[in-house]
Amino acid sequence: MGNASCVFAGCIDQASVGIVEKWGRFEKLAEPGLNFFNPCAAQRLQLASVYKGEADKILQVKKAEAEAEAKYLGGVGVARQRQAITDGLRENILNFSHKVEGASAKEVMDLIMITQYFDTIKDLGSSSNNTTVFIPHGPGHVRDIGDQIRNGLMEAKAGAI
Repeated sequence: MGNASCVFAGCIDQASVGIVEKWGRFEKLAEPGLNFFNPCAAQRLQLASVYKGEADKILQVKKAEAEAEAKYLGGVGVARQRQAITDGLRENILNFSHKVEGASAKEVMDLIMITQYFDTIKDLGSSSNNTTVFIPHGPGHVRDIGDQIRNGLMEAKAGAI
């Protein structure tokens, strides 16, 4: 009887007990390498699939949480980068206007915007992902872009009042 519970892993019915009682111990009946049907295997496979499903669900939730955290930290990094750029521009404007007499903050800002414009064109031209980008370029266009940015800033400031 104890041998039957080892063979059937706790799933004992009257037929399996009758087989063991009639023909003897399992070790004596089974030939080496003999494959036999285990009636509890289907139940164990079903339980294993439930556990695997739960593990997959937990893995997916953790992956989504990690992705959300990465996006949040990316946003924090971009905000800090923009703040550093703004602080650097402010410092450059103040230093330049103090060192070059007669230079107004507007003239310094125009010079910085032109420099930024040329840096942008250089970066677009040296990109490995060559795509076609149409940017108006010429002496008048650079001034127009500066005027558009300046007007947008003034409109935003007027709207905040």
